[in-house]
Amino acid sequence: MTGIEQRSRAPLAVAVLVPCYNEAATIAQVVKEFRVHLPGATIYVYDNNSTDDTAQIARTAGANVRHEQLQGKGNVVRRMFADVEADIFLLVDGDGTYDISSAPRLIEKLTTDRLDMVNCARIPVTDSAYRPGHAWGNKLLTNLVAWIFGKRVGDILSGYRAMSRRFVKSFPALSSGFETETELTVHALEMRVPIGEITAPYRDRPQGSSSKLHTVRDGIRILRLIVHLIKEERPLQFFSTIFVVLSVASVGIAWPVFRTFLETGLVPRLPTAILATGLAILASLSLMCGLVLDTVTRGRRELKRLFYLSAGPDRQRPQE
Repeated sequence: MTGIEQRSRAPLAVAVLVPCYNEAATIAQVVKEFRVHLPGATIYVYDNNSTDDTAQIARTAGANVRHEQLQGKGNVVRRMFADVEADIFLLVDGDGTYDISSAPRLIEKLTTDRLDMVNCARIPVTDSAYRPGHAWGNKLLTNLVAWIFGKRVGDILSGYRAMSRRFVKSFPALSSGFETETELTVHALEMRVPIGEITAPYRDRPQGSSSKLHTVRDGIRILRLIVHLIKEERPLQFFSTIFVVLSVASVGIAWPVFRTFLETGLVPRLPTAILATGLAILASLSLMCGLVLDTVTRGRRELKRLFYLSAGPDRQRPQE
């Protein structure tokens, strides 16, 4: 047996990544359940400046505990993706709401179907598991992303997903907060990597555990990120929309002035004519910006694709 054959048959290294902030009430149970359902996995708990005993409890439960000083889930995810080495990465919140027994299914689908990401869409087991504001916001944002980037994921805000090494190591991770799940999804859609999805139960937080999410504030942050990603990844569509709006406004304002000029040969409302001209110029500039940035974005997308391919072969993929 050659060295290459030996390496290809070696057990896959699975890393469970758990970003945490004040999850002392739940983290021990989360770690214990992962040790039962994924006994060969290495569990990493990244403490994000918790003021309770989250780190100590996780360490006692058997997790490898590390710390990230920059506040925000996106900052923690960036640090985890940079530090940890594995063949398969399983990202999950430490609040005890996700069904940990579904972890083997996530990994099996990732490896069997030769995917780069498998998302876990949440199915609430009780009415209180998913607050109405969160459910409505998630549906709105998921549909918005599906309309713009393609409908391949049914729950873009899920914090429970399995990913390949080459996907993780080529993901730029620019977000700082809870919008990191949206960034992960949009990156996968834009890169057109093979992705899949399963469904699993979603439970209430246990007694003594409180949510860190704020429906309005975090919803606005996610919506701002989506607008930013549209500008970055779909610049022609973004600036073409601005072009159309400004052009319509310019024509609407200029038409009465133009009609008066045709009838009398005079331009009595000079400020209106100047405004209409300015709007027309801005509309043209917006269209030109969209055309130029579309070419730049295509080059960036090609580079990201090359980084993705050069991130190393995935041992999870069966040999042909």
